[in-house]
Amino acid sequence: MTALILFGLFFILVMLRMPIAVALAISSIAVLFTGSGLFGLELVADIMYTSVAKFTLLAIPFFILAGVIMEYAGISKRLIDFAQALVGHRKSGIIFVTVMTAIFFAAISGSGPATVAAIGGILIPGMVKNGYKVETAAGLVASSGAIGIIIPPSIAFIVFAVVAGDQIPVSIGRLFMAGVIPGLLLGLGFILAAMFVRRGQEKQEGPVAAQQKTEPATGKERFQAFISAIWGLLIPVIILGGIYGGFFTPTEAAVVAVFYSLFIGFFIYRELTLKKLYDILVAAGVQTAVVMFIVSAASVYAYIITTEQIASQVSDVMLSFSDNKIIILLLINMILLIAGMFIDAISAYYIFVPILLPIVLMFDVDPTVFGVFMTVNLAIGLFTPPVGLNLFVAAGISNTSIGQISRGVFPFVVSSVIILLLITFIPQISTFLPDLLNIK
Repeated sequence: MTALILFGLFFILVMLRMPIAVALAISSIAVLFTGSGLFGLELVADIMYTSVAKFTLLAIPFFILAGVIMEYAGISKRLIDFAQALVGHRKSGIIFVTVMTAIFFAAISGSGPATVAAIGGILIPGMVKNGYKVETAAGLVASSGAIGIIIPPSIAFIVFAVVAGDQIPVSIGRLFMAGVIPGLLLGLGFILAAMFVRRGQEKQEGPVAAQQKTEPATGKERFQAFISAIWGLLIPVIILGGIYGGFFTPTEAAVVAVFYSLFIGFFIYRELTLKKLYDILVAAGVQTAVVMFIVSAASVYAYIITTEQIASQVSDVMLSFSDNKIIILLLINMILLIAGMFIDAISAYYIFVPILLPIVLMFDVDPTVFGVFMTVNLAIGLFTPPVGLNLFVAAGISNTSIGQISRGVFPFVVSSVIILLLITFIPQISTFLPDLLNIK
């Protein structure tokens, strides 16, 4: 009965377009009125507070702030110019530029929607100018932006480590490094899918990239673009180097990223002003409030799942279907892909990690590998309808409808699912770099 109310009411509220955090809170409180004797309403506030009052989670507001600062500081434009100088002369150069810039910015912001917002305003019109359909351009940017929660530093990995830590210790540093190769593979998949779409369009309408720059940049131009972008490119080096060098924790790294971004914006690029700083703080504050409200509401939800032994009940049901590892992993991926279409990554961690982590541990799946393929699942959810957040950001930038951009994103969903299956069943894709660098 408790599980029926908890899950049933939540999904009804989500389908009614209730904000995720509110749906989580209402369904959790509804369970408390069923007379289960779980705990009183007076403990809800205590659980919500203690769930966000964690040192590790302090990294989230600082990484969000750093990402907003970098967006205002002009770093994204310089990253695009650098990628353009490297590969812009190729026939499908604008595709390479889009994906490369998304990867560069993902390694700075750690957020999917932030990546789309930072690069979409320049690259979506750029692709359209070069003959690509607007839905293809917006779809590629929305898809590429999802790499932001996979390439380190990743806010999603931080939340996963916190939630999973209630059952088994999971290193944020190991998760960060484990996300590198999967993120690059996802980018490669997007490039191949976009080239496939381009060839199909050329067969119907003639050459697409006729306006593309054909002359490669000179060595001097590439060097100048690199020098201009180097301050932005150094950010992930400083963050990850500091973490793996033992100089600071991921939370302290986020603070360093904020001050470094401010230094770049005020003294190097000189595009930040005190007026912009006010706008930056407001934007970062709003984004942080949304995330932390979700975390606090989801924590009550996860507490009920654990305390009422709903996790073990669901595990028993899943294992009753099969005890074959391949089938169970496929089933888990299906659940996460469907969930990602309706709920955000942070909520999904609090809902599904308590349920699914014990199952994958039974099959000796490395929790780091589980964290990576779960995050890739939820990254795909960022650009799948009906509520993929990246879709809404890209649609707003490109002035297209969700229906139109949903058609454009379909090839990228297919390619990303193929990459997801590779990551799920070849764990070495995720563990190779952490094991090579002896990151525990």
